[in-house]
Amino acid sequence: MVDKPNHDSEKIYTHKEFSAKLRRLADLIETEKHFEFQIASARIHVPDRAIFSVEHEQSVTEEEIEFQIRWNRDQAQV
Repeated sequence: MVDKPNHDSEKIYTHKEFSAKLRRLADLIETEKHFEFQIASARIHVPDRAIFSVEHEQSVTEEEIEFQIRWNRDQAQV
């Protein structure tokens, strides 16, 4: 397997774009199969064994909700 460098992608969406992205993601997750999803210019292959979680972070000045999809790339067989 080729090592990939660490890479973070983030894109800011309008309310309408974000809700459409969430709807599409929910439909893909519901299939319980592997899928591809695009964030900014990155195309991500998500395996069917991915783990899904929601995280809430809070500090004095900010709050954040993260929807996370996680998997071990060493075991990825899409």
